[in-house]
Amino acid sequence: MVRLPPTVAVGPQGPARGALRVPGSKSITNRALVIAALADGVTILRGALVAEDSEVLVRSLSSLGVAVESLGGDVTVRGSGGPFPARAAELDLRLSGTSIRFLTAAVALGKGRFTLDGNERMRERPMQETLDAVRDLGGEARSLRGNGCPPVEIVADGLRGGVVRVRGDRSSQFLSGLLMAAPYARGPVVVEVDGELLSKPFVDMTLDVMRTFGVTVQRDGYRAFSISPGRYRGLDYVVEGDAMAAGYFWAAAAITGGRVRVNNLGKATRQGDARLLDVLEELGCQVCRGEHHVTVEGPRGGRLRGGREFDLNDMPDQAQTLAVVALFADAPVRISNVGNLRIKETDRLSAMRAELTKLGAYVEEGEDELTVHPIEAVPSAPVALDTYGDHRMAMALAVAGARLPNVIIKDPSCVVKTYPRFFEDFLGLLAGRLA
Repeated sequence: MVRLPPTVAVGPQGPARGALRVPGSKSITNRALVIAALADGVTILRGALVAEDSEVLVRSLSSLGVAVESLGGDVTVRGSGGPFPARAAELDLRLSGTSIRFLTAAVALGKGRFTLDGNERMRERPMQETLDAVRDLGGEARSLRGNGCPPVEIVADGLRGGVVRVRGDRSSQFLSGLLMAAPYARGPVVVEVDGELLSKPFVDMTLDVMRTFGVTVQRDGYRAFSISPGRYRGLDYVVEGDAMAAGYFWAAAAITGGRVRVNNLGKATRQGDARLLDVLEELGCQVCRGEHHVTVEGPRGGRLRGGREFDLNDMPDQAQTLAVVALFADAPVRISNVGNLRIKETDRLSAMRAELTKLGAYVEEGEDELTVHPIEAVPSAPVALDTYGDHRMAMALAVAGARLPNVIIKDPSCVVKTYPRFFEDFLGLLAGRLA
């Protein structure tokens, strides 16, 4: 693991240029881990994410009686062939929202008493949708503090099946967790969605991974999903590069007039975060999509075309990256329909407004949107930017340092959640190095 100092200085040494492989997709890795743990037989996940977010899930699966071995980027999972063997466990999921929401549904399939918890910020993140669904399917589930947030307790005796409803406007992770667990209920499960579903590509990703492992879900668009009892089959599975992580490097190329190629992500990806490529094209970048690689080249001088609005509901985590890119457009950029960023690792809308303002930008914050105006003057003195313990804040704000001098990222070690070597890789493309 890379050891990071208390702060990292990021400054332009030239246009971002080079090629790299980004870590395996966090979203795919964590879905595949849970499904593989329930499956019959052995699964090998190749190129899986190796970072805190996946490691807390691996440790939790081990505590639940699943044999998991990790060697580099390959993870071997000996599936339990159904509900997890453990009859009791206290699981610490730190700040991994996918892990706690996926496992809350999955442990309800077994028998026993399970407590799932995390750090202080996790204890502020909503879980009520999953708890209500588990109860509607015949399980016992409660928030120990009575506020719908962790720690949560599941007293499990399997799930009987039935019809449940989840809100679509909070987090798609509630729905994904239920979908992955549903084949192991005693009877068919129908999950209906109230309202407009957020982050639809992540649900598509869940269904894709389930299908690859042998379970097909019947669906009515994004309104209802029907799952019959079934079983997952272990297999050899390749995890593609993380499109969210790739976005920081593509953004650096965009704002510096550079050229960056990501070598483990191609044009066939189903990751919703890859739609950032379409946005960068609209802003004036050239994008080349290959079978297993994507290259982004920024316009000369990094001068991007603004005056546009982008609805990022299907890839809200890219809003922070786009907000930084917008600093260097020739007109304001509006980022809309991303209100769920307020219930992430931090309130990312308010945090981005605060930090971009430190750089001298004018940022308008709405209930579910940001409008970023082009930066008018380059800061002459060093600017220290707070990261709020949020890995996405640290990586997105680092992008500003590809163009602006004297950008200092505080608490850079928070990137270990999903990308421990981020600063080493990022500075390398700027012809710099981690001191």
